[in-house]
Amino acid sequence: MKALKKILLGIVALIALVLIIALFVKRDFAVERSITINKPNQEVFDYVKILKNQKNWSTYSQADPEMKEFYKGTDGTVGAVYGWESKMMGNGEQVITKVVEGERVDIDLIFKGMMGGTSPAYLATKVLSDSTTQVTWAMSGKMNYPMNFMGLFMSMDDMIGSEYQKSLEQLKGVLEK
Repeated sequence: MKALKKILLGIVALIALVLIIALFVKRDFAVERSITINKPNQEVFDYVKILKNQKNWSTYSQADPEMKEFYKGTDGTVGAVYGWESKMMGNGEQVITKVVEGERVDIDLIFKGMMGGTSPAYLATKVLSDSTTQVTWAMSGKMNYPMNFMGLFMSMDDMIGSEYQKSLEQLKGVLEK
């Protein structure tokens, strides 16, 4: 009986320690990746602002072949929605919140379920020359307490950033064909 009490006390102490440490671990994160595409800015921008085109270049949209997807609104404009339901990727939506023509598309990423939350993201294009465009994909957000404790062991920048980079490389391949 004493051994059981010690084990339970140890578990409670460990949980308390994790909760206390999580109070001091940062909750905010930001991820940004860029790539240069050998196409004119307007052509690149017109392609990336269309949510349906993500199936052709985003690793997230390609990860689960059984993903159920839906679209609402006029694609490429404020209020357009791309939603998904997936056993592998979870459920969520992307909502276009702002479009600066030829420059930037702001999107709210809405994750549903136990790890739910909203993170702002954007895709921006920048003219480098008449035939060269830089595309930047970025996202920021907060990890909820006490899940932010995981930030001690994993980097959101590394996890998400590597997928952003792969996706941007696929985008480059699609557009430069």
